[in-house]
Amino acid sequence: MNSQPLLSVDNIETFYGETQALFGISLEVGHGEVVALLGPSGAGKTTTLRSILGLTPARKGRIYFNGKDITRKPTHKIARAGVSWVPDDRRIFPSLTVARNLKLGRKRSPFHSWKMKEIFEIFTALEYLMHRDCENLSGGEMQMVAIARALLGSPGLVLLDEPTQGLAPKIVQDVMKTIKRLKVEGISVLIVEQHAQLALEVSDRAYVIGRGEMKFAGSAEELLQAGHQRRVLLGM
Repeated sequence: MNSQPLLSVDNIETFYGETQALFGISLEVGHGEVVALLGPSGAGKTTTLRSILGLTPARKGRIYFNGKDITRKPTHKIARAGVSWVPDDRRIFPSLTVARNLKLGRKRSPFHSWKMKEIFEIFTALEYLMHRDCENLSGGEMQMVAIARALLGSPGLVLLDEPTQGLAPKIVQDVMKTIKRLKVEGISVLIVEQHAQLALEVSDRAYVIGRGEMKFAGSAEELLQAGHQRRVLLGM
């Protein structure tokens, strides 16, 4: 196993205009590792993802991916380096078919290029939805399309922002199973999730942010077992 982390975020500070949102955030994601990024609403979780993606570039600090400095690189170059994103609103084109939405996600990167056959092995229902317009899909089906599209970007790392938001309990469990499957496939995952218990159950390690500062870094199991600390940090 590669001893160097796939993703390394080193002491970044990120601003919206003159308002500082992140204060010296550092985290790592190893090869084939699932890492949870937790914290209350407005803590800076999505801003951290946006900084990694170059959508809201860090003003200070450095971000390294797959051994290369991607700090303040254009987002399309970061995507082609092997970072895929599933945003909380999924960003599906409703007037296009499933097939067309998936085609738009295809990119080449240094990592494994997924074939549709492999996608259908994970999301068996997608094969029967390919010609349906996305505006006629359920929330769970749209999330399948969003994750499948991310995989077609040939990622080494998938950033998942609130993947269970608005989904029925059965679909939530399906999403969690998919995250476990990505790990089996050797894909690293950084998951932002309000349902902390669910995220911790599928993660190797966890970070907790509060008001733009890192409040906890350790194993997911440690946080699951640390009842008092978990309640203080996450209210659960």
